[in-house]
Amino acid sequence: PLLLSTAIFWLHRQFGLDYYDPKDQSSCTAWNYYASSTSNPAAQAAVAVRNFAQAKLDGYFPLIHCGTSFGHYKETREEIIHHPELRDQVRRIMDRLKMPFVFPEEIVHYSEWIHVMRHRIAERQTLDFSNIVSTVHPACHYHKLVVEDAIYDRELYDGQRTAIVTGLVEALGAKAADYSTWHDCCGFGFRHILVSRDFSRSFATIRKIERMKEEADPDVTITHDTGCVTTLDKSQFAAQAHGRNVGIPVLSDAQFAALAMGAHPYNVCQLHWHGVDNKPLLEKMGIDHKKAWGEFEAIAERIESGELDFMTWEDADVK
Repeated sequence: PLLLSTAIFWLHRQFGLDYYDPKDQSSCTAWNYYASSTSNPAAQAAVAVRNFAQAKLDGYFPLIHCGTSFGHYKETREEIIHHPELRDQVRRIMDRLKMPFVFPEEIVHYSEWIHVMRHRIAERQTLDFSNIVSTVHPACHYHKLVVEDAIYDRELYDGQRTAIVTGLVEALGAKAADYSTWHDCCGFGFRHILVSRDFSRSFATIRKIERMKEEADPDVTITHDTGCVTTLDKSQFAAQAHGRNVGIPVLSDAQFAALAMGAHPYNVCQLHWHGVDNKPLLEKMGIDHKKAWGEFEAIAERIESGELDFMTWEDADVK
């Protein structure tokens, strides 16, 4: 969604990196797969190969945004490598599309790129995060589907958990606080969110957010997947209505990194789309959210009046 991708694009722009926002990419179809309504292996694999073929034709190496797409592509690659009959089926489909049969040797999640860039991000940091306490939620479809391909670091959790996100939090000077349900799902679960949304919301708040509150009382929780951010953030309103011990802002690692480097909280990081009140967090970070909101509203009014068609990067970077 926009709230994560704009921060990723902004980070690329800050480091002068060439990137391409593709118009010809389709869904990875993992939604169907994990919701138990998938068609067949050849269709799944063909969609994956088609998307990577399009990236090759565009001339850019794919950086995967969604944690589920990432895990699904990893599993699909394994299937294609080990099953020649599947390769033959997919090759025939690609021939009909007049596209090359291509699959990258390495599939890279955006948070892995941020992890590698974390020290360069810290060098450009403009805000002091030393008083920020964060919990981390690792996306299941990042580190549980193809476990051996996740990034680990002996200096973080003694190498027993993925280092993604935690490495960034610590590089930016914030404290990464531990809690007992670190390994648990955010509650999204794919099929669960479709057929039993109340279960998802209950799991997100009771097994994750409340445990964080009771055991760490963080200022924010940081994760690195679309579904995880949405579920942990948007599930809290219902629990709050029932007087549960919730109320933790949820950000992606890209948003956290961009804020540290001075990105606009609304124009770039899109924090107005979040459900939990993040104003106390912004104040603790040293961000004037009232001034920032006024700047965002000013641009929105110009768009509404017809003066602007859309917000440009120059508009977004208003200081």
